[in-house]
Amino acid sequence: MSREGTNIGVKVLLVEDEEKILSLMETYLLAEGYEILTARDGNAAVQLYMESKPDIIVLDWMLPHMNGLDACRRFREMGEPGIIMVTAKTEEMDKIVGLEMGADDYLTKPFSLRELSARIRSLLRRMNRAGSSAQGSVLRRGELSIDEERLQVFMGGQELRLTPTEFKLLHLLASRPGRVFSRMQLLQHAFEEEFVIDERTVDAHISKLRKKLDANPSAYIQTVYGFGYRFGASHEN
Repeated sequence: MSREGTNIGVKVLLVEDEEKILSLMETYLLAEGYEILTARDGNAAVQLYMESKPDIIVLDWMLPHMNGLDACRRFREMGEPGIIMVTAKTEEMDKIVGLEMGADDYLTKPFSLRELSARIRSLLRRMNRAGSSAQGSVLRRGELSIDEERLQVFMGGQELRLTPTEFKLLHLLASRPGRVFSRMQLLQHAFEEEFVIDERTVDAHISKLRKKLDANPSAYIQTVYGFGYRFGASHEN
C-alpha cells in the first residue's frame, strides 16, 4: 500500500555501491512518495549532502573511496540528518561501532524493502515527535540546558550537537533525575517501534552522549549495573 501522501517533501539519500540493490531501494521508495538522491561512493555522498541536505541517509558500510563509517562521521560534522547504517557485518561490536560514529539505526543485509521503509518511517517519527512534543520550556540541570522548543542542548553555554535519538534519551533521563530507567524502557522511548533491537544499542548511544557532554562519566548519566541508567539527582535544579 502506497504511503505517498505522507512522504512528499521528505528527501532520502541512498548510498550503496551495488547497482542492483540501489535500484531496488530507489524504485520502492519513489513509489512511497519520497524524493530520492543516490550515490555509489562515500565522496559522492558527502558532496550530495552538502548540496541537497537530505532528511534521511541510508548508508552502506562498505563503500569505495570513503567507507560508510568515515562518511557518517562527515555527515555528523555538517549537520544532523537521520542516518540508517546498512551492513553485511553481523557482529554486535560492528553495529555498536556504527552507532558510536553517529548512526541512529542499523539494518543488517539481507533485509526486505518493507523493513527499510518501516525503519525510515520510524526514524522520521522520532525526529518529528521530538519537535512536536516541545512546550517551549528550557530544562536546566546544573550546567546543562535543554531547549525543548528549539531542540538544542547547551553545556556551560556551549551548544552540543545531538542526534534525534541522543536528544530523546537525554531529555527523558534529565526530566526525571534519580529515576532508574532500564535499557528496554529507554529503547522503547527512543525507537517507539516493535523492531527487535539489541539492548546494547542503548549503551552505544549513551556512550556517545557522555562524550558530547564532556563530563565525568557519572556526573550526569549514571550507570546502574545490571539494569540501566539514571540522571544524577545532584543536578536537579
